[in-house]
Amino acid sequence: MELFRIGFLSVGLIDVLDVALVSFISYRVYLAMRGTIAIQILAGLLIILAFSFIAQALNFKAMSSILRILTDIWVIAFIILFQPELRRLLVLVGRNPVVRMFVKMDVDESIDEVVAAATELTQKKIGALVVFVRATGIRTYIETGTKMEALVSRSLVLSVFNPRSPLHDGAIIIKDRLIEAARCTLPLSDTTTWAGHFLGTRHRAALGMSEQADVVVVIVSEETGTISIAENGALQRGLTPTGLRRELRARLAVESDRSFATAWKLLKASG
Repeated sequence: MELFRIGFLSVGLIDVLDVALVSFISYRVYLAMRGTIAIQILAGLLIILAFSFIAQALNFKAMSSILRILTDIWVIAFIILFQPELRRLLVLVGRNPVVRMFVKMDVDESIDEVVAAATELTQKKIGALVVFVRATGIRTYIETGTKMEALVSRSLVLSVFNPRSPLHDGAIIIKDRLIEAARCTLPLSDTTTWAGHFLGTRHRAALGMSEQADVVVVIVSEETGTISIAENGALQRGLTPTGLRRELRARLAVESDRSFATAWKLLKASG
């Protein structure tokens, strides 16, 4: 279906949708990479591509050949050098609500057990770091710890973070109803302060993990006994056990998963 013409070019509805989609994706990529070195390298790659098109249009064979080789090398170097930024883009895609609709989670009981353990840990001022995996896997970080594959329970969480336990350093990683690993090493965030408070290693690790993967991280401070949550590179501090349960249910979408399942059952029954 033709909408209008520009000279000899015919522009249809599909062309408009195509340009709009490419523009939206380019804008989102720019937002994700804005403020990083990657955006400068990307700009350089675009300039080289522009020169390559011009050289081909003017039939500069030698120049086109050189620019084509340089472009191929540049793309490979871009992928290798800026893997963190590319991973960040994929994480943003995984955090999309549409993607999460197709990810089933069974963390209701895990939340209750972790909240019960955190309540006791905060009273005794014992530090803890608990990672709830959402849509994306984090096998790289699981492999840094000790594999467990054990059901989540209050007593097991307390045992792991007991200062005398060999597993108390690092984080535990939970997927649905299982503690996949303990004593895991998490990446540190470059953020050193939050809302005027200096961040210790445990909080920086939680922020770093939430920046690089689709996870929700629970932190119990060893110094103050306060409970915090890290998600999407943001930190919420000073939670009560009740507040922690509420936040985990909201962030891990326990209720929405149930609602979706209920709606699906009703739809099947009516059909």
